[in-house]
Amino acid sequence: MLKNKKHLGQHWLRDRFILNHIADCADINKNDTIVEIGPGLGTLTSILLFRAKEVISIEFDADLARKLPGQFPGKDLTVINQDILEFDTDNLPKEYKLVANLPYYITAKVIQKFTTSKNRPSKMVLLVQKEVAERVVAQPGRMSLLAVSSQLYANVSLGDVVPACYFTPPPKVDSQVLIFDMIDPKLPSDISEKELFRIVKAGFSSRRKKLRSSLSGGLNINKNSVETLLMQTGISPDHRAEDLSVEDWKAIAKNFYNCK
Repeated sequence: MLKNKKHLGQHWLRDRFILNHIADCADINKNDTIVEIGPGLGTLTSILLFRAKEVISIEFDADLARKLPGQFPGKDLTVINQDILEFDTDNLPKEYKLVANLPYYITAKVIQKFTTSKNRPSKMVLLVQKEVAERVVAQPGRMSLLAVSSQLYANVSLGDVVPACYFTPPPKVDSQVLIFDMIDPKLPSDISEKELFRIVKAGFSSRRKKLRSSLSGGLNINKNSVETLLMQTGISPDHRAEDLSVEDWKAIAKNFYNCK
C-alpha cells in the first residue's frame, strides 16, 4: 500500500459499509457519469464503477493517478492527474454527479467551485469534516457565509457520521457525509449572483455586529439608510447576519439595488 502524504491531507477509508453509504447517498444508476475527486487507493472508485456507467477520477497525487487505472482493467474509468481547484469544469460532461472524500483543507473551495460552476453537477455527495457539514446545513440563528452560498444553490442534508477511527491514519476529528441536491438559485430577475454576494459578504464582514452596522460598513452607506432598507424588507436592523435565511438575503439585495 502506498504511504499517505500528510501534506496532501490523505486519510484512507476502507470500511465497505461507509463506502456503500456514500454511494447510496448519490442515488447512482447505470446511466450516471460520476466525477470522483481524490480517489486515493480506489476503494470508493470500485463501488462507483460497479454502479455507474462511467467514472471520471481527478487525482492530484501523481503516484496514485498512475496506479489507479491498472486496478480496474476493462472498466470505464478515466483518471485525470490534476489539482481539482485548477480543473476546468467545462471539460466535464453536461450531466454528472460528484462524489468525493475530500481533504479537509480544500472543502470550502471545492463546494464553492462546483456550486457556482456553469457546468454544475446534478448532485454532490462529499465526505467532509463533521463541523463543516454542520455549518453548511445550519439554519437561521447559526448561518454563515458558507451556509448561505451552499443553500442558495442546493438543498443540503446530512448523511452518516464517520468517526476518525475508520480512517488510516485517523484524522483528529470526525467526518460526515454531506449531500447537495442542486437547485436553481431563483434570484430576482434584476439581481446577479455577484450583486447578491456583495450584500451577503458585507453582512458577514463583522459577524458579531448587528446588521445596521455590518451592512453600513461593508457597503459604505450610512446607518439610517440601512435601517430604512431593512425595515422596508421586514427585517429588524438589530438582527445579525447569522439570523438571516437565503430568502432574506435575496429580499435585502432586491430592495438595495432597486433603491439605488
